[in-house]
Amino acid sequence: MQALTGLIRTMRPTQWTKNVLFVFPAIVFDGKLFKPDSLANVLYACFAMILLSGTVYIINDLVDIEKDRQHPRKKDRPLPSGQLPINVAIAAAILIPLVTLVVTWFIHPVWGWKLAVVLLVYLLIQILYSFVLKNIVLLDVLTVTAGFVLRVVAGVVVIDVENFSPWLYACTALLALFLVVGKRRQELVTLGENAVKTRPIFQHYNLPLLDDMLRMVTTSTLITYLLYTIERDTVIRVAGVNLTPITVMYVVYGLFRYLYLIHVRGEGSAPDEVLLKDRPLQIAIVLFGLTFIALLYVLPRLVQA
Repeated sequence: MQALTGLIRTMRPTQWTKNVLFVFPAIVFDGKLFKPDSLANVLYACFAMILLSGTVYIINDLVDIEKDRQHPRKKDRPLPSGQLPINVAIAAAILIPLVTLVVTWFIHPVWGWKLAVVLLVYLLIQILYSFVLKNIVLLDVLTVTAGFVLRVVAGVVVIDVENFSPWLYACTALLALFLVVGKRRQELVTLGENAVKTRPIFQHYNLPLLDDMLRMVTTSTLITYLLYTIERDTVIRVAGVNLTPITVMYVVYGLFRYLYLIHVRGEGSAPDEVLLKDRPLQIAIVLFGLTFIALLYVLPRLVQA
């Protein structure tokens, strides 16, 4: 039981929120959220991505076990602390993705193999990150960003997409890059002189570089989302008026709130923890989702009625 608990902890349940946030946009923005078949497909894609991303965390902890033992917080993780035996972690890292990929391939005749390919590409990229790419400056943050984009792709391939815009891929990539760069910055600030010991790539980063990257990505994210809201194929018209730009205010607040948490309150080294703890940010995300649902599913029917 202790090993099972340690295994689940190693798969980072608090990080599973990222899969929900990035696998579901396709079905929400394509107007199919309340179609049972489509919803079931996306729920499976989300569950499969949770298993695969959890496997990646197991592999990361196996690779970094000695470095994590020197980290002030990571030393208490199941693998560095000894709660999870190394042989159990290795077995899980092999069996979980193998079973998930095989089941996914055969689960549906149309999209099963497509989702399996997306999951396999995700897994291979993340394994390459664990062993090589995380030690190459700039490619490390871009690789993590690619993982978020592939989550969106996983949600796309399992439904019959009609109005999903490529602009949403760009928004996803930039938002993910914003979170990754912000996390790198806060890790560097928090760890100080021990940063290089716990994450060698920090020898190639400093605060001025990360701050410049954060400013550029913040601006790009906002502009890209604004363009998404006025693109012809993604416009939500009610009574002839495009109401999609209303949602921009939530994006602006969310970006500003996260920057506030980073620069004023010194948080942001773990975006999942910020998401689970910061109530104003949670409210902004919920209101963003509810507003989009209202614009897509409720207001058009009220107008037609």
